[in-house]
Amino acid sequence: MNRSENMRRIKSKDTSIEIKLRKELWKNGYRYRKNCKKIFGKPDICFIGKKIAIFCDSEFWHGKYLLEKRYIPKTNKEYWVNKIQKNIERDKEVNKSLEKDGWTVLRFWQKDIEDNLDECINKIEHTFYTNCNQSQIK
Repeated sequence: MNRSENMRRIKSKDTSIEIKLRKELWKNGYRYRKNCKKIFGKPDICFIGKKIAIFCDSEFWHGKYLLEKRYIPKTNKEYWVNKIQKNIERDKEVNKSLEKDGWTVLRFWQKDIEDNLDECINKIEHTFYTNCNQSQIK
């Protein structure tokens, strides 16, 4: 199987890390929307009433490996580096736009979800209750 066939098989939604995070949130009593098309950037998970957008980012596609210079594809290098850099820029644009509209944006790396799920949940819960208290003050 060549690289492009392999890359075509990678899903953009309902990935294993999204499902893992969503299941834990659901188990803890949180109800959310997934892949919400109405919200700019289509967050993987969002709490519309609290204006919290959550993204589950893989290290390869969202540029962590590239930025750390840990892994750069050896074949068709220019194409992949350009593509991943565009993804990084798009993520920044999404964050900026959502934050401008009053959203709190949380991004979790795949490895964090896989290895430190409880920490991710704690960060979401803290944000959830911080946003809850702020909306009661207004």
